[in-house]
Amino acid sequence: MGRALNGEIEIEWEERGPSNGEPILLVMGLGAQMIAWRDGFCDRLVDHGYRVIRFDNRDVGLSSTTAATPPSFGEVATLCGPRRGLRPGPFALADMASDAAAVLDDAGVEAAHVVGASLGGMIAQTLAIERPERLRSLTSIMSKTGALHVGLPTPRVLRKVMQPTPVERDLALAYELERAEVTCGPLFDRDAMETFLAEAYERSPERGGMAFQLSAMFASGDRTRALRNLDVPTLVIHGRADGLVRLSGGVATARAIPGAALEVHNLMGHDLPQPLWPALTDSIAAHARRASRARSRDLSPA
Repeated sequence: MGRALNGEIEIEWEERGPSNGEPILLVMGLGAQMIAWRDGFCDRLVDHGYRVIRFDNRDVGLSSTTAATPPSFGEVATLCGPRRGLRPGPFALADMASDAAAVLDDAGVEAAHVVGASLGGMIAQTLAIERPERLRSLTSIMSKTGALHVGLPTPRVLRKVMQPTPVERDLALAYELERAEVTCGPLFDRDAMETFLAEAYERSPERGGMAFQLSAMFASGDRTRALRNLDVPTLVIHGRADGLVRLSGGVATARAIPGAALEVHNLMGHDLPQPLWPALTDSIAAHARRASRARSRDLSPA
């Protein structure tokens, strides 16, 4: 357990696995705490021999929160039109990427295999663009490039996710369960999700920061051109049943990054469902191993 500092921002993080294992940094998505990387998922990566580090993004969980009134969803929506970027929020994805780098600093890690899910994938992409030396490899899961025309949600999902979360506990949990049922796809486990949401609420009931993170996403714009210049071993994972960030978002990401591999799971929605943990963690671990072998060859004397 640690507390990383990025200026005045404090980032809560924790790790598991061998201290001498190659580090994997897990970056979670919009409004989600680090425990959304479930223990069983992390333990499978540990079983592969990795030192697994996860953290709460700013404005979620036990990390610092922004001392301002969150924008309304209507105000956030103005950032995704043709004039987006003219009304930025208090921080951008670049700042959230700096938070991730601060976690690596606090953990004493020079470079890690960075795995990001959804908004976390966008943060991981931004870290790779701005600080490529901090990545041994990149895995972008159910994410997109920031281009307006790819990865668009279905109308049904958009209507549900753009509703503000109620404040009162029971109403908040009921709404979040409904939202998960709409976004998680055919492998949705209602009982497991209900248990997890209650656990997450008890850990941290704060929900206002989601709007700040959404503002950061929209205001940060399209990364496609910058992604084309990456020289980082990259794996893109996406679900064919994802209605929040549709498959075109993952396809665009894989096409933009030179040499990226695309892995599509037919029954995966916008979620990391337990039945897919073996396949997902095996893919992440295999990708990390390939990247490490290539890195060793490159560093070997001629």
